[in-house]
Amino acid sequence: MAYDPDLAARVRDELGGTDVREQRMFGGLAFLVGGHMAVAASGDGLMVRCEHDATETLLERPGAAPMVMRGREMPGWLRVGPSGLSTDHALADWVAIGTAYAGSLPPR
Repeated sequence: MAYDPDLAARVRDELGGTDVREQRMFGGLAFLVGGHMAVAASGDGLMVRCEHDATETLLERPGAAPMVMRGREMPGWLRVGPSGLSTDHALADWVAIGTAYAGSLPPR
């Protein structure tokens, strides 16, 4: 599935002057901080990287669901659907979560 260019543009705007690299992967457009994926725009929402220990708490937010790849749930990754991204504030929160985690990792 192709990524949503409008969502990608919103993420790009939110990141502003942050040193981020964009790369197509997982059928979407990933935004990498320090060489680590922070978030990715896809056709069905936003993929967000987060602290493993925060996954369960973040799943309580609107639109959040576990990230599942090849039938396996991936701790530390979430899929946020359109209902969780309807406002700029909500999108900003998710982007901040992803970029904070990716930024905490040693650069690649």
